[in-house]
This record gives sequence, C-alpha cells and structure tokens, in this order.
Amino acid sequence: MGEVLRHTLAVQVDNEAGVLSQVSRLFSRKGYNIESLAVGTTDSPLISRITIEVLADQLHAELLCNQLRKLLPVHSVKLLEPTQAIRRELVLIKVNALNSEVRNEVIQIANIFRGSIIDVSTETLTLSIIGDEKKTVAVSKLLEEFGIIELVRTGMVALERGQYTINEDTKEKGEFNYGKNVL
Repeated sequence: MGEVLRHTLAVQVDNEAGVLSQVSRLFSRKGYNIESLAVGTTDSPLISRITIEVLADQLHAELLCNQLRKLLPVHSVKLLEPTQAIRRELVLIKVNALNSEVRNEVIQIANIFRGSIIDVSTETLTLSIIGDEKKTVAVSKLLEEFGIIELVRTGMVALERGQYTINEDTKEKGEFNYGKNVL
C-alpha cells in the first residue's frame, strides 16, 4: 500500500435526484470517508459537477475513479494532479467583537488575508475567506483568540490550470438511458 494523501476528484454527472446519493454510497461501500464534497450545476443545467476530496493512496484513488466511471449518471471523472489544480474553499467565520479595539483587530486580520467582513453587529463580526486549507486554517487560528462563535465551510472546489478540462467524450452509456422515460 502506498502513501495515503488527499486526492481531489472532479466528477461530471447528470443533474438529477439520487445521483449524489449513488456517488457517496460508492465511497461508503469501499470504506472511504469523503473529506470534502462540493456540488453545483455547470454551464449546462443538465450537468452537475462534484468535487470530492478523499484520503487514499494513489492506486486506491485511481480505483475509485474507475468505479465512479461505471455509474450510469456519470459523464466523466478526473483525478486532479495537485500541481495542476486550482483548489479553493469558502469559509464563513463569526467571531466575538465586543468593542471597537477587537473589531479593528479582526478587520485587520481579514484585510491581511484578503477576506471580507460580510456582517457586523454590536457584538460580532462575520468574515468571508476564500482560499486553500492553509489559508483558511491560518485565519481560523488567528481568530480563535477572539472567540469563534460559528464557522462553516463550503467544501473544496477545484479546476485544472490552463487548457485542461474534465470533459471526456469517451464514456459509453450503452443501451441504457438512465433517468429518462423511454417508450
């Protein structure tokens, strides 16, 4: 067994009910925990893109990709190379800010990390930070001293750098027409 690393998989699927459940069940059946999951429609409302991060060795990550390709609603799967991928996550963090001195410190931290203050109340500030996990963890650690009230993460999304894309026109769906009413 090789070295266990975080792998990012990009998966294009039909935008239909139950598809995400099929994909997540595959990971569960194989004994893998999904570390991060982000799903949304693409430029086509008929297609969704799922970004999945999983801890596995290289061989098992490739085997997971092959298993995903066998699912009928899956159009394409790509295991993204870390050096060739742009990975980002949105993190919202609500912190205590009981006085102007604390508010100013939190605002300075947000500015240093190119974050935004998206909500202000008399007792709290809510920040929006976009970045990789190193950046979001660093901001979280700095804000801990003020008291984090709530923190929520979107899950990692990723695209390949340059001209490369996820599109694979080689997938054969055979005679089955998944999810469509064919008479």
